Amino acid sequence: MGSPDDPEPTPSGPRELRCPQCGETYRDRWRCRCGAPLNFADPPVPGGAAPDPDSFDARDGLWAFDDLLAVGDDPSARVTLGEGLTPLVDADEGREPVAGAGTAVSPWNASFKLEYVFPTGSFKDRGATATLTRARDLGVERVVEDSSGNAGAAVATYAARAGMAAEIYVPADAKESKLRAIRRAGADPVRVEGSRQAVTDACVAALDDGESAWYASHAWNPAFFEGTATVAYEIALRRGWDAPDAVVTPLGHGTLFLGAYRGFRRLKRAGWIDAVPRLYGAQAAGVAPVVEALHGPEAAAPDGAVNEAADGIRITEPVRGREIRDAIDATGGDALAVTEAAATRELDRLHAAGFYTEPTCAVAPAALRTLRDRGEIAPDEDVVVPLTGSGLKN
Repeated sequence: MGSPDDPEPTPSGPRELRCPQCGETYRDRWRCRCGAPLNFADPPVPGGAAPDPDSFDARDGLWAFDDLLAVGDDPSARVTLGEGLTPLVDADEGREPVAGAGTAVSPWNASFKLEYVFPTGSFKDRGATATLTRARDLGVERVVEDSSGNAGAAVATYAARAGMAAEIYVPADAKESKLRAIRRAGADPVRVEGSRQAVTDACVAALDDGESAWYASHAWNPAFFEGTATVAYEIALRRGWDAPDAVVTPLGHGTLFLGAYRGFRRLKRAGWIDAVPRLYGAQAAGVAPVVEALHGPEAAAPDGAVNEAADGIRITEPVRGREIRDAIDATGGDALAVTEAAATRELDRLHAAGFYTEPTCAVAPAALRTLRDRGEIAPDEDVVVPLTGSGLKN
């Protein structure tokens, strides 16, 4: 297991990390001494023209994009279950507008990325495969993570694949189905009373107490974002290296949102796509700190209540909140709060259309409906919405 003061890695070893605020570099550390989250110091940007989409082997999953990843240089050392290259489908194929709440409900007019078909039933497997691969490269034997459920199940599963011990800190009211997945993978769930932030604080306290563990955090660990960046690579690949006009994702810690931003930016720098799409984040009403920062408290809680159903994104203090707002500003996107009533209606529509997702997923297509109604996304604009977790988790 690496320490902050280890010598710099050899070219064949794990890439070093750099603080975007103070510039200090490390071989491995879960955050900078100044308190900021770290990023890879020199992420890869391939040269040359975009490859023929037909040259990608589906058997490689998301590791088909290894030239764009800062982890997993040694294919034999990757911690993988064949994840990635999830379907990108027409959301409305063969469907007419349907009745709902006494009115005709218009089609989504979008493509859905079916992220809920991953091995553990959520997009968090993208980050887990990359994070546990880096952990293996560093010689880690035991990992800890804090999660409302999906990230914990993913980290526990991939830790089991890697032969590592895992301890997952979870809210006391975490869904039993998600706890079962953590236990079945041989990990220990640690229930913590209080807010979601209290769960993180308890996990970090274990690290600060000097326990021999490595923080496989989906919010702090830059390897996790290397993994989630592959959603952008897959979207562009499926579209013949053409990015959509907009992407709408659920938004808590921004794991998928920022992954998509980093991925599309890297493709743009490589010259494989012409432009980065506008990025829109859908937050849970009543727990929408990004919306509040951009538009004020009324916009963050439009009905004065908390969207309890969207438990996967009820994050009061996103670790990378500034980076999320910068991504919104850079792409011309936005963030909006989705009420529980709106998300519940949207979840029913998703299930009726054959998309069996968990409730948190519904905030993104519900947000898309609002954005089209407002005219922020035009009727003829191309939109991709990732559906992030399986309904089988509830």
